[in-house]
Amino acid sequence: MKAKNILLAVLFLSVAAFAQESKVPKIVKDAFAKIHPAAATIIWEKEGANSYEISFKENGIEISVVMDGKGALKETETAIPIAELPASIAPYIGKKYAGYTINDGAKIVNDKGVTTFEAGISKGKIKKDVMFDKDGAPLKKK
Repeated sequence: MKAKNILLAVLFLSVAAFAQESKVPKIVKDAFAKIHPAAATIIWEKEGANSYEISFKENGIEISVVMDGKGALKETETAIPIAELPASIAPYIGKKYAGYTINDGAKIVNDKGVTTFEAGISKGKIKKDVMFDKDGAPLKKK
């Protein structure tokens, strides 16, 4: 029974990903393929009125990019080991989010070359993403 449920879930996700991809303009698909020709396990999602988030693996690394409707790259988010987050992040999380654990990290670079970091944290079932500047200083929520 479990195997059947897993198979159905995989099939559903595959169909959903294909349905999303079929709605993505060719110019966006072509621009993505040019930037990331080695991308595998690609998932396309509409983001906002005229942007697309593409999640994928490249050389074993989890990456997501945001592109506008004309295929211009707006942001790249790359998964990184927690140890590669700026050193000031762990003490900040320990103080500001007592009892939370850092589960994952990401380096984000926008289209202007500005780098930020994201720490995925959790405490029990509660999960949050906390954002930091390039030096590890916390960013205020907008």
